[in-house]
Amino acid sequence: MERVYNFSPGPSMLAEPVLKKAQAEMLAYGSTGMSVMEMSHRSKMYTDIYDKAVADLRELMAVPEDYEVLFLQGGATQQFSAIPLNLMVKGKADYVDSGNFAHLAAEEAKRYGEVNIAATSRADTYTYVPDLSSAAFDPEADYVHITQNNTIYGTRFVELPDVKAPLVTDASSMILSEPMDVTKYGVIYAGAQKNIGPSGLCVLIVRKDLLGRANPLCPKLLNWEVQAKAGSMYNTPNTWGIYLAGLGFEWLKSVGGVEAIEKVNIEKAQLLYDYLDESKLFKPTAQAKYRSRMNVTFVTGDADKDAAFVKAAAARGLVNLKGHRTVGGMRASIYNAMPVDGVKALVAFMKQFEAENA
Repeated sequence: MERVYNFSPGPSMLAEPVLKKAQAEMLAYGSTGMSVMEMSHRSKMYTDIYDKAVADLRELMAVPEDYEVLFLQGGATQQFSAIPLNLMVKGKADYVDSGNFAHLAAEEAKRYGEVNIAATSRADTYTYVPDLSSAAFDPEADYVHITQNNTIYGTRFVELPDVKAPLVTDASSMILSEPMDVTKYGVIYAGAQKNIGPSGLCVLIVRKDLLGRANPLCPKLLNWEVQAKAGSMYNTPNTWGIYLAGLGFEWLKSVGGVEAIEKVNIEKAQLLYDYLDESKLFKPTAQAKYRSRMNVTFVTGDADKDAAFVKAAAARGLVNLKGHRTVGGMRASIYNAMPVDGVKALVAFMKQFEAENA
């Protein structure tokens, strides 16, 4: 069977060279005579894989030496708890409520301390990122949390808040898609299943001076200092997930790195938004200024027509286009691994569907 164009928001498609290399090495990795899934995480054959993945990510993101790079389990959602448990020294934090996952992160943090919603677009169904120039940041906050790209609602931060407290970002659906100045953040975390690798893995980049502040009740597996001292191996890590993430980093380096893939991502997003802006049938849901490059949300205004489009598109090999239930319509997730040809195929079919159904 031929591969389809998979527009899933996550787990999402992986680059074909990554899958082919993993396939070739499935039974025996290099000269080891065994699969990566069979290796002891403490053996040199595996720690070499781990160390290279860390080194490649550091290179791709220009991570300074005063930051730790950790590969953790539980995805980004587990960090919703780990963040306040590691950083809430005074018991206060600011959150920008710009989408579903931003809201969930704030709700979880309320279990551990006082949460100030500095700005929100919830009342307007998250069609934009709230204005940060007038945001009510608490000068006593231990940290400020943002979700830099909102997967469900198709919006992105076009500027970072100017704050004194350490900035913490959930970068799950935009990490490695565009350059990030790591020095502007205290913590960057991202679930792997969108732009890095398979699910069940979370990348966390934390400034070293923020370690050692954990609440005494913080579980050891959520304690960043414990994990940093153990090299992400306090317990058995997601060895296969880290290996695949490493292959993803190798692939990204082979195509020119983050700066090069950003140009491709801009091209893909522009192709789709240009059509949406001229279409008489399909309409984008996010406000133009805040449109995501990774997750493009759109509707026809007719739920039955939306469903018919999703079904017909799947029959053409354009799959997982159904939008989230809170938005409806369609969502095309066009992460790094989605080729330009995939977006061109989607636009071509949308034009055909519009001609037949407008």
